[in-house]
Amino acid sequence: MQQKTHYSNGQIISTLEDNVLTFFYKNGIIKAKGPYINNLMEDEWLFYRENGDLWQIGHFKNNMKHGNFTRYDRNGAIEYNENFLDNKKVK
Repeated sequence: MQQKTHYSNGQIISTLEDNVLTFFYKNGIIKAKGPYINNLMEDEWLFYRENGDLWQIGHFKNNMKHGNFTRYDRNGAIEYNENFLDNKKVK
């Protein structure tokens, strides 16, 4: 099965440049962006809402949540702040 590369309106779904993977919404605004090394999400990733506002900052190691994850509400206030180790929440 071939992976879809564009939305029906022609907008590209994702790009990979210099080990940085960027996903886009159908409207062209960035959805998520971060290091993508050896086909794995690594280090700090930024996630955005469809209007372009920052939604979440998360850290990955070998495609797993690893480190701090912070999520923001629509007013920019922190609504979630957790730490992960190998995809498991640290208590």
